[in-house]
Amino acid sequence: MADDKPKDRPPTSRLGRLARLAALAPKGMPLAFEGAKRALGMRNKDEPPTVEEKRKVAADAKKAAEALLKTLGEMKGLPLKVGQMVSYIDGLAPPGYEERFKAELKKLLDKAPPLSPEAAVKVVTEEFGAPPDQVFAEWESEPFAAASIGQVHRAKTKDGATVAVKVQYPGIDKAIEADLKSIQFFQSMLSPVAKKIHSAQTLDEIGKVFREELDYGLEASRADAFRRIHEGDNNVVIPRVFHSLTTKRVLTTELLGGQSYADFVASASQEDRNAAGVTIWTFTFKSLMQYGHLYADPHPGNYRFLGGGKIGFLDFGCIKLLPPELVMSMKRYMIAALDEDWVEFDRACVEVLGYDPEDETWELYRGYTLELLAPLMSREIWVCSQEKARETVSYLSRGIRKIALKDGELPKLPKVPKMPQDFTFVNRLQWGLASVMAGLGTHAHFRPMTEPWIRSPVLPVP
Repeated sequence: MADDKPKDRPPTSRLGRLARLAALAPKGMPLAFEGAKRALGMRNKDEPPTVEEKRKVAADAKKAAEALLKTLGEMKGLPLKVGQMVSYIDGLAPPGYEERFKAELKKLLDKAPPLSPEAAVKVVTEEFGAPPDQVFAEWESEPFAAASIGQVHRAKTKDGATVAVKVQYPGIDKAIEADLKSIQFFQSMLSPVAKKIHSAQTLDEIGKVFREELDYGLEASRADAFRRIHEGDNNVVIPRVFHSLTTKRVLTTELLGGQSYADFVASASQEDRNAAGVTIWTFTFKSLMQYGHLYADPHPGNYRFLGGGKIGFLDFGCIKLLPPELVMSMKRYMIAALDEDWVEFDRACVEVLGYDPEDETWELYRGYTLELLAPLMSREIWVCSQEKARETVSYLSRGIRKIALKDGELPKLPKVPKMPQDFTFVNRLQWGLASVMAGLGTHAHFRPMTEPWIRSPVLPVP
């Protein structure tokens, strides 16, 4: 019955969620086929698409994106998270019509379709034993933001503070478990391939992090930790948590003003874009390199721009705490690259990242790592651009395609290195951060601000 009332809760049954995704196939197949032709080089480069072909592809892209927007917005959970990633990470959307496709999905970033006001009332009442209009002095029934596992309402505490109250969708825990079981099912069907690409450890890591994200009490404590890490930096603003009004399914924080990412990008001067990029970079790398706290969800909806370089950081649900020894291992290949010690760099690629110097993928993965480190290694001002962010993804896909589709040979799956399991969300950060910085178009000298953190030991959170 829950699936018959999408306004009150997302669909939670495994079959119901799979059916919604399956319904997308007819709209997505023309787009996927055209994308495959481009990716596999089936289109003759000397035969550009006709005007009619371009029109049809554009129409297919619009239909597919609109269908995705509706379905993922209704489903919430993991499918919505994937849609959000495709909407802002350069290079993930179908090649050739990326901007048109992403333009539709960007609506998922901070204004996904909300559930009914009654859904939030139900959860607040269950958590506090009283409805919102009794728990708070004022309560706005219509949410002003909605995301993958909860929606956010404006309210005022009985002490007069204006707050943002994030309320978890009813049944979203069951929906996420259904998604994880579905992925496990398909993984078991593709066991030989799954084993070769180490998907079991990736799925295990995804499950751990997203189950933690359902605990808003844990998110509150992690927001406090990030505030202590950045104490004294006036450009990093982390909203104060109201712990007495926070539970496992309700999170109450200070309400920040400021501009959204899209509004800031559309109106800010280059000077302000530079300052904002430096703040995001500082927030990300100081937390990771000095304290092992990985902010693993850098999507544009999680920032509020408060003027110049001052930025409010939202949503501390998707956080990965990395073991100090792993962070120090990461620093090995970073320091080696900074010092241009290529013998040590290669050794670290083998011992830390699992690359195989005897395999044909060695040069590809080694080169890809250097692509990711380029902003850190540069002794000049680095210009963040969509072309560079897209190249981070394209470099890897081109190399894999070249190995997999050799002339005269059957297609084969290239060797995938077995990295530490904790690297699953490090990889997500790399692409996401590059795309966020590209959207800002930041010009900055990243090396001198980052190098001290890379060369320092990992510290306990204050």
